[in-house]
Amino acid sequence: MQSVEAANMLFRSLRLLRETPIQIMPVRLQSNATTRVNTTANFHFVPVSDPADLQDVEELQDFVSTSKRLFVITGAGISTESGIPDYRSEGVGLYARSDNRPVQYADFLKSGAIRQRYWARNYVGWPKFSSFSPNISHETLSGWEAVGKLHWLVTQNVDSLHIKAGSRKVTELHGSAARVMCLSCPSVIPRTDMQTRIKHLNPLWHAESQEMAPDADVFLAPEQIAGFRVPECEKCGGILKPQIVFFGDNVPKPTVQYVHKMLEESDAMLVAGSSLQVYSAYRFVSAARDQKKPIAVLNIGPTRGDKLADLKVSARCGDVLPQIHL
Repeated sequence: MQSVEAANMLFRSLRLLRETPIQIMPVRLQSNATTRVNTTANFHFVPVSDPADLQDVEELQDFVSTSKRLFVITGAGISTESGIPDYRSEGVGLYARSDNRPVQYADFLKSGAIRQRYWARNYVGWPKFSSFSPNISHETLSGWEAVGKLHWLVTQNVDSLHIKAGSRKVTELHGSAARVMCLSCPSVIPRTDMQTRIKHLNPLWHAESQEMAPDADVFLAPEQIAGFRVPECEKCGGILKPQIVFFGDNVPKPTVQYVHKMLEESDAMLVAGSSLQVYSAYRFVSAARDQKKPIAVLNIGPTRGDKLADLKVSARCGDVLPQIHL
């Protein structure tokens, strides 16, 4: 607790220094530090935003520099620059562009027709979804882990891009679309195996769609889905489901407990690319505030956690994170 209070006091002292006007002579400095440029970003699903304010970036630099065991939460906003849409972004999120909505867990359980629709659409969307690559924000956070700055990372995303970027100290809070689980036995298989099994069961079936959701879902008309066959578990004949937390389902209790443990071991929290509208992630921000840990939020637009944050930076993750030097 003493280390947390010390980090909190140091961060606030640095912020106070920045807010205190001082008069200095301009000096040109030479530096070996380099800032990586986000040259491969895909902005199709990124909301319009102003460039990051220089003072905000400097304060975030102080925030990260002060922390010795940083806890990071990421959301869909960190993956939009890889070309994956989110649900809620103004103008470009799935909810703004389409009436298509994610499947509810209870509906998936009770309806074979809904499972047929889900897997048909996911089968079409998977090749593109699985081909997305990490962007500079994923790579930056992986680098922070490599040098010991990042104590633990929790992502709400199911795209596995943090894993692809090399991060290992990661909890995928809502699971991963890259795995498929049986609801009746402990069997878990790679999503690529599910793709092979579906193709074997449906050798003549074919459909295409241009629209994609954050979980690899696409839109198909009912007539496109007719005749599609869904594989069962090879071990017990049970229902197969992606190992992700559907809307209306809960994050497994052991996962929640482990994330709380990692948070307790940390001395500060950074939220990157999440509006925190979903309670499963917001609860950890609330816990960090209860533990008097400094909190910074980097996100385009308002978030549910703004009122709890010591620092809010409204900008793209890929515009800001690479500017932070360790």
